[in-house]
Amino acid sequence: MIEQLFGSKTRVKLLQLFMSNPNRAFYVREITRKVDEQINSVRRELANLLTIGIISSQESDNKLYYEVNQKYPHYKALRSIFTNKKAMQKSEVKLPEGGVAGKLGELGAVELAIMTGRFTRDNGAEVDLLIVGDVNRTRLAKLVDELQREEGHEIDYAVFDPDEFDYRISVKDRFVSGVLDSKKTVAIDAKDRIRQE
Repeated sequence: MIEQLFGSKTRVKLLQLFMSNPNRAFYVREITRKVDEQINSVRRELANLLTIGIISSQESDNKLYYEVNQKYPHYKALRSIFTNKKAMQKSEVKLPEGGVAGKLGELGAVELAIMTGRFTRDNGAEVDLLIVGDVNRTRLAKLVDELQREEGHEIDYAVFDPDEFDYRISVKDRFVSGVLDSKKTVAIDAKDRIRQE
């Protein structure tokens, strides 16, 4: 149904990817892997979305990155459609599952996972990944190694147990406040600690 409304399966997958990751930029080959579609189809739909103004592009490190344009007039309405899990489950389109959020969820009892820094091209962020929960440190180290290979650069991360994180928020800890104020993508927020529009 959503595929018919928006004209193509690839476009729906791209909109799902961008709307679910509002502060994350992706390059073409990364997008192609994540949506599991042919590169020519992805490039064609990226060009369409750029023309409409739903996404924007910027060159960095000799790669062209694409991200959702949060100033697009219908951004909130589209984000509401493409992040509504019930509506998407009723769709006939199979959207990519797993991704970083899925992998983070396999580390243990992850209550919060925030991607910032290199993931969102925010050079002022002190960390790229912040995780709150009771996690398996060995699995986390393997996942970080995998992400570093995928992203092509070192990833700085921090892990807090939930009580320590809540305490740091209560005392307005500079490091935690800096992460929360940075350009970020909330991959997991099981306890609704973060309100992100």
